[in-house]
Amino acid sequence: MSGDRQIILVTGGAGFIGSNYVSWLLDQNTVSEVRVFDKLTYSGNRENLRRFEGDRRYRFIQGDICDAAAVADAIEGCDAVVNFAAETHVDRSLLEPASFIETNVHGTWVLLEAVRQFPSTRMVQVSTDEVYGAVLDGRSVESDPLHPRNPYSASKAGAEMMAIAYHETHGVDVVITRGSNTYGPFQYPEKFIPLMITNVMEGQAIPVYGDGLQVRHWIHAEDHCSGIHTALLRGESGEVYNIGSDEEHTNLHVARTVVDLLGGSDDLITHVTDRPGHDRRYALSSDKLRSLGWSPKWEFDSGIAATVEWYRQNENWWRAIRDARFTEYYQANYGHRQTRQTDRE
Repeated sequence: MSGDRQIILVTGGAGFIGSNYVSWLLDQNTVSEVRVFDKLTYSGNRENLRRFEGDRRYRFIQGDICDAAAVADAIEGCDAVVNFAAETHVDRSLLEPASFIETNVHGTWVLLEAVRQFPSTRMVQVSTDEVYGAVLDGRSVESDPLHPRNPYSASKAGAEMMAIAYHETHGVDVVITRGSNTYGPFQYPEKFIPLMITNVMEGQAIPVYGDGLQVRHWIHAEDHCSGIHTALLRGESGEVYNIGSDEEHTNLHVARTVVDLLGGSDDLITHVTDRPGHDRRYALSSDKLRSLGWSPKWEFDSGIAATVEWYRQNENWWRAIRDARFTEYYQANYGHRQTRQTDRE
């Protein structure tokens, strides 16, 4: 599809990666209109896009992707749909898996049914590297079998299978992306990096599961967004594209980096009992997407420093959402976990 003057519907566009993608699109100034469709659950926040209020290229629609009528209205006239709408936090999926099945699987089906009515509309289903399960050696490639090990990743794998089925049976023009762990501005503070940043800024301990030596590839939100857009513009229909960097770090290393950047003490790092089904390592090969001309721009050291500084400069944003609901979740997820002793990295 052409890259210029498109009308793009971004479902889940008020969330973390979704709002970064909307901002990236509008700052690039290559689209005629971006429609943001978001239910505004706890992690969706219109403040993430406040600077675009009044921009003629930006339109916000509050709605649920499980609402077929609302989705059909929102999608009409769009050249593309990029689906970020999802429940995304593994820890929450262990506490309340039903909402993950409803939004991530059923909601994706509703969206596919709507896209099916508009044959010229392309859809990107934004997924995750977690569908591969633990990768102890090497890097996952797109043809590897899926082995999700928690309700979140299982629901995202289910959504992918639905997307592929609609491509095969109905000819829906859909592309799937699988991104690695993403960090950057506007990330809800239940997630690992913003939780660490905001806890240290409040002088609280930061919980690290188990020995903290779980390994992840970390990618800045801007690089993840440019990768998604590359797949939208240049990806082959029915194909899957990994989006990852070469930045591989343990959770403990990331925690210590954040503490150091904020001038804190390693004593704030508290090892707690691990969560069930915690994958030891994820790692992606992004060669397939790189062959389309994409490459990440951010190195981890500069990216994490910029992210920490963003949270420093935007205390009003994150303090407003570390509210009673956040505290209730935090206690439900961490309150019962025991601290444990572990060897230093």
